[in-house]
Amino acid sequence: MTYTTSSCFLPMENVIQDYVWGSRTAISTLLDIENPGNQHQAEIWMGAHLNGCSKVNDKGAEKLLSDFIEQDKNAILTPQTNAQFAELPYLFKVLAAGEALSVQVHPSKAQAEAGFAKEEAAGIPLNAANRNYKDPNHKPELVYALTPYQAMNGFREFEEIIGLFKQANLTAIKGLVEEFANNLDSAGLKTFFSELLSLQGMDKNNAVRELLEYVEQHKEEPLCSLIIELSLQHPTDIGLFTPLMLNVITLQPGEAMFLYACTPHAYLKGTGLEIMANSDNVLRAGLTPKYMDVNELVACTKFEAIPFDSLRFVPEQKEGGQYYAIPVEDFKFALFENIDALTLHVDSAEILLALDSDVTLTHDTGEVIVFKKGQSVFIPAYVKQYELTSKGRVARAFN
Repeated sequence: MTYTTSSCFLPMENVIQDYVWGSRTAISTLLDIENPGNQHQAEIWMGAHLNGCSKVNDKGAEKLLSDFIEQDKNAILTPQTNAQFAELPYLFKVLAAGEALSVQVHPSKAQAEAGFAKEEAAGIPLNAANRNYKDPNHKPELVYALTPYQAMNGFREFEEIIGLFKQANLTAIKGLVEEFANNLDSAGLKTFFSELLSLQGMDKNNAVRELLEYVEQHKEEPLCSLIIELSLQHPTDIGLFTPLMLNVITLQPGEAMFLYACTPHAYLKGTGLEIMANSDNVLRAGLTPKYMDVNELVACTKFEAIPFDSLRFVPEQKEGGQYYAIPVEDFKFALFENIDALTLHVDSAEILLALDSDVTLTHDTGEVIVFKKGQSVFIPAYVKQYELTSKGRVARAFN
């Protein structure tokens, strides 16, 4: 397959996921995407994942992106990507959190492969509420903030965690806190985290009640104010303790961070771009009514502190854009702004998203496409190179 038989630039029609935590206004406000039914618009999925596959328009013929790729994976993805991944290896999203997402962990590649095979052998349906693994893939992620974007990412330093819990001085979990204080290491955190998440019945109710009484008395403190805000969404959830254990960060527009596999995290509010490995695997740890498998979650978690100062990802300025040094092979991410006829070389299948204004793409064959703010275009690897022009920002997902 080449551009003589198919288009260089394929406009995309993307699935909008209507999860209840999604904002009703953010995506339409930021990207001019209509929402006539005033629905929750949580995520726009740009990619070929079976749970929300984009459609592309190839010279007037509309087809699923996955079907288009299957026509000639070597030409569209490159032989190297096809040999390594056998599919488009990333999923690109716009994520608009009106409420907090669940505290979650994504498994490593090996954990996902083993867990998926085990659940397949057990005959657990893919859409079952108690299904942990939707696919055999890991899910590292990069988030780029379009608005102020509040999140939790990775464990705090151990001394900081124990300091916050001792300051709260909650009778209901005093024994757990003392045990962790006496074993202030990775193994001690693992025990503390798993036993706290496993609290049930009156033990859990008393712990949450005492926590809420404490934060109400200290609501002028940002961390306590956050827990109060989360309690309005999840009033009896054990996940209300997680801000005391995890780094809380607010990215400003234009800032980014990376989320590694096996790292607990949660998105709390804000709108951003998210690019990840092509996976939908989520193990949940709280702030959710959905299924929680604490044993599986703990088995897939690295109990290591992540220094707060290391959370923000700083891009490298090169080749006319901002490029992020992604530490996995599944995806890359770059951002361009106010570009005039910049030549970009295509080494993999790409997705471009217009963030502010019209974008014009031009190919040596004479093919030209203009797409508007909020619209995206798929570019196969066989295109080799093209020219990019836009007065606004353009996001580029590739691998």
